[in-house]
Amino acid sequence: MKRNKWKTAFFGLAGLVILGIVIILAMAFMPAKDEPNPKGAYSNGKDVQFHINATKEDLNKMINHYIKKEGLNGPVDYRVLLTDEVELYGTIPVFSQDLNLKMTFEPEALKNGDLVLRQKSISLGRLNLPVSYVLKFIRDSYKLPDWVKIQPNDKMVYVSFHNMKLKSDMKVRADEFNLKDDNISFTLLVPTQ
Repeated sequence: MKRNKWKTAFFGLAGLVILGIVIILAMAFMPAKDEPNPKGAYSNGKDVQFHINATKEDLNKMINHYIKKEGLNGPVDYRVLLTDEVELYGTIPVFSQDLNLKMTFEPEALKNGDLVLRQKSISLGRLNLPVSYVLKFIRDSYKLPDWVKIQPNDKMVYVSFHNMKLKSDMKVRADEFNLKDDNISFTLLVPTQ
């Protein structure tokens, strides 16, 4: 009988050792609890997001450099100035005279990341012209990028950032466009796949 107790104790102990080894191996091959989920770290798992804060001064330089570099003036020489609103200044040749043009817009960042510029005021020399007429003239006269749509009947300009073509398929989203408080922020989406 003594041999039976020792035999049972030996196999019981061997079983516990084997069970312990199996548990340790199983735990070693399980993923860590705190391991980050790389797909959950980004908005859609395909883009890396960079948040950019800008000032009116920075954007003034960039916008007017882009207008000059891309040759967007057309028959009307113009420039954009961001103050507490978006201001467009230009000259329009009429007969042998150049008329001064000033248009002001109220910007609004949309939830989809695009930007709407709603017409506030317009002056052409000292003439008061219908806003829709002037916006139509500008739409037809300027060489604008495909992602900028002038909508004369709605008295607004729609800036479709999600249709803007950037190098390396990057995308831009307007998050905040508050000119009065100089709080301007964008998100740059860089594809990783």
